[in-house]
Amino acid sequence: MTSLLELRNIHKRYDSGTVALKDMSLVVGEHEFVSLLGPSGCGKSTALKMIAGLSSITSGSIAWSGGGADHAHDMSFVFQEPTLMPWATVFDNVWLPLRLAGKSREQVRAQVESALQTVGLAQFARAYPRELSGGMMMRVSIARAMVTQPRLLLMDEPFAALDEMTRFKLNNDTLSLWHSARFTVLFVTHSVYEAVYLSRRIVIMAARPGRVVTVIDVDEPYPRSDAFRATPRYNELCVRVSKALVAAGEQSE
Repeated sequence: MTSLLELRNIHKRYDSGTVALKDMSLVVGEHEFVSLLGPSGCGKSTALKMIAGLSSITSGSIAWSGGGADHAHDMSFVFQEPTLMPWATVFDNVWLPLRLAGKSREQVRAQVESALQTVGLAQFARAYPRELSGGMMMRVSIARAMVTQPRLLLMDEPFAALDEMTRFKLNNDTLSLWHSARFTVLFVTHSVYEAVYLSRRIVIMAARPGRVVTVIDVDEPYPRSDAFRATPRYNELCVRVSKALVAAGEQSE
């Protein structure tokens, strides 16, 4: 596995004295799909924010392949809520990161339209967020993240608020995008079933303080379809991950 990103003994202590993460180490490879799974408060989202530069590191380091200090353009972030600008069209919402980079609408029109085509929303370019369903708004958020062509896509429980049918569909869409564009995904979820379906590896974290306690390989080939959810192997993996999650919840320092 060729490394893309390495977390080395990451430690996060807030001013209040709360330790969110302690000695968290993890290697994420090129074109991997890795899920972070653990009890509430174990630091999953904190880890993503530290990688994205949205939260400071108390100690430890984050190293990228090829070195360098500025990797802001190498990654995009999809949050739990779509965080769309309600006054802007779908096109303008997807254009936003390119606009902030100094690119005009005409310079990137083909790029934005391609991103919308990829998530199946080309015909909604002139629509406003209020005219879209929850699943469609999340697709816009994913298109906005994808339009910069990142090496790493950070996803923080992006489908948690959606109904099960929409969630399954977006799981499949995300895998399709990941397979075709060949970026790396670091995915935070509370769902064992979602983690097993999507991931190459599942990183189980324990809380108090947050740290990696188990890593489980999902040694099933891609592409995966809904039929995979009905297999004995899928059920076996879900049981194994569930037991590891329960064990992690019982660990504290």
